[in-house]
Amino acid sequence: MKKIFLSALLLINTLLIYAQQAWEKDFTKPEATEINEPKPKIVRGSFNGAPPSDAIILFNGENMDNWVMKKDGSPSQWVLKNGVMTAKLGTGDIQSKQKFGNFQLHIEFKIPEDAPRSGDRNNSGNSGVFLQERYELQIFDSYQNETPLYANGQMGSIYKQVIPMANASSKPGEWNVFDVYYTQPQFRSNGSVETPAYVTLVHNGVLTLNHFEIQGSSKYIGIPYYEPHGKGAIRLQEHGSEVSFRNIWVREF
Repeated sequence: MKKIFLSALLLINTLLIYAQQAWEKDFTKPEATEINEPKPKIVRGSFNGAPPSDAIILFNGENMDNWVMKKDGSPSQWVLKNGVMTAKLGTGDIQSKQKFGNFQLHIEFKIPEDAPRSGDRNNSGNSGVFLQERYELQIFDSYQNETPLYANGQMGSIYKQVIPMANASSKPGEWNVFDVYYTQPQFRSNGSVETPAYVTLVHNGVLTLNHFEIQGSSKYIGIPYYEPHGKGAIRLQEHGSEVSFRNIWVREF
């Protein structure tokens, strides 16, 4: 009890010191509200598709060294041709070797020009970008809404959790750009969620998800829920369509 009392006194004394310092400031002067530290680090921005100076390059068209097969960690079996990485049917998903927490992700992708446009829920340019290996940002042929898939499973949705605010999809055969801003969930020591994950998506320059609260891991059947985890890889889905990717980079923050 004595230790608690002394700790409380120390806290009160500290608060009084801060209060006195604030009271003594002359708020009629501009410097009273100026803060000089810490200074932001210098980063050269992204211009004409080039990544920022501090970006981690996951794919620049030269090789697939930063990617492994999800199923067993072996080197990527996808096809590399003319600077583009394309899903090879039947091989399975790939994921980045490096794992990330909070990040900014840039990724460009293209749905095959000859992808089925009606009556096929699985092969209409079906793929996905899994954030931390478990939260799926859907890729699907949703150009002009000509899609058999449900709205919370169309292009740019967090799969079966949210409908995008706009459909900015390019037509099959043309490139799409996802710029993703993601904050990872935080878990208490007992495994419960302290803070959920959030994601913002800019699709082809259009804001389509605005700080959406992710409800848990993406599920094809059932309700999403969280399981405690740390950093995770960027996973790309092979789902019956030869979707292509290029210019993938990450900035962790």
